[in-house]
Amino acid sequence: MDFSESLKKNREFRSVYQKGISYADKYLVMYILKNDLNKNRVGISVSKKVGNSIIRHRLTRLIRESYRLNEAGFLCGYDMVIIARVSAKNKGYREIESALMHLGKLHRITVA
Repeated sequence: MDFSESLKKNREFRSVYQKGISYADKYLVMYILKNDLNKNRVGISVSKKVGNSIIRHRLTRLIRESYRLNEAGFLCGYDMVIIARVSAKNKGYREIESALMHLGKLHRITVA
């Protein structure tokens, strides 16, 4: 990811949850918070409610890949936490990508 890093620490996630703005659709929830950096920081969360570790890791990879391929279309300077909902469990790449881009448009952080 050229313009992004990962959110890793629990306090970084909590800060985005508490101070950020969230929008949701059928498959994903996205929290964003403006940061003072010239890059985005992205965290992905998939609960155990969604399924076993194989399903959770698959969803994490789909979300990360969707973001990576569309990264140039996102404005820089945001911390994002993307949460997969239970309904995303059996969805493919196209549905996850569509949900991610839809949430980007709702937050007004996509260029297109």
